[in-house]
Amino acid sequence: MAGKKENKKILGSPVKDLKLRKSMKVSELVEEMQRIGGFSAQHMADGTGILKDMLADKSSFNFLSFPADIIATGIRGAIAGATKYFNAIITTGGMLDHDIARASGGIYSAGSFYADDAKLHEKGVYRLGNVFIERDEYGLKLEKRFNEIMEEIYTSRDYKKEYSASELIYEFGKRIKDEGSIVRQAYLHNVKIFNPGILDGAFGTQLTIFSQDHDFKLNLIKDEIELSNIVFDHKVTGALMVGGGISKHHVIWWNQFKGGLDYAVYITTATQFDGSLSGARLSEAVSWGKIKEKAKYTTIDGDATIILPFMFSALDLV
Repeated sequence: MAGKKENKKILGSPVKDLKLRKSMKVSELVEEMQRIGGFSAQHMADGTGILKDMLADKSSFNFLSFPADIIATGIRGAIAGATKYFNAIITTGGMLDHDIARASGGIYSAGSFYADDAKLHEKGVYRLGNVFIERDEYGLKLEKRFNEIMEEIYTSRDYKKEYSASELIYEFGKRIKDEGSIVRQAYLHNVKIFNPGILDGAFGTQLTIFSQDHDFKLNLIKDEIELSNIVFDHKVTGALMVGGGISKHHVIWWNQFKGGLDYAVYITTATQFDGSLSGARLSEAVSWGKIKEKAKYTTIDGDATIILPFMFSALDLV
């Protein structure tokens, strides 16, 4: 009998069959997934629960981080809609490229992973995974809008000569008119966008060119100091991290100085067996003190373009 009692503690809840119903709500489906014992589905359901607790905790300062690639897809709209539920965003330079190009009328098209890339290059079409982008819809649209906005900023009465990345992005959000833009929504809801890799991409290249004949300076240290202040000023912090790289690392790096994140959900398709940060499970971050030992956390293996709509819909993050 003692052995059976011990086993009950180990085994947890029994697996139950998923019963789909007509007109089932997404929130009901995700709740059911907590009981089906379904591999990544279980982690997605757990992550949704952690995210719910994190957003309900009014003492928690919450980060959202993500890379550029998913902003080339329709998930841009879901992230723009969810922006207001977070306190800060940490992202990559290319996010600005795609968000501003699309906010300026850039048309991205459904393509194929298996296209002939030499032919696409001949035709002036970029391939981002299975998304096709004509050169003029990306580079030229971004360049034109960038220069329009930068000239507006430069000639405005309150021009400062030196900006942090987040201050400059705020100024762009003020001037972008597309309500589906993440930069615009962050401006409207006073959600600061930190972009430690802002120079890595088309936006950064345009910024470099602009600085050559304008009195303009970019202060990258200023945002780092602000991130430091955020983590030392808040006893409780949480994060939804989509994909790895600099955006994920900036979240967990700064949070280690306050003893680690209290809530953390990470979505990735990377493997941990190459030792990369993108592939590292959140449990690895515990060893570094970047996530607290007793934090609520989970790693979800899967494509964010599938997972995020389920999670955001289940929590009404619209």
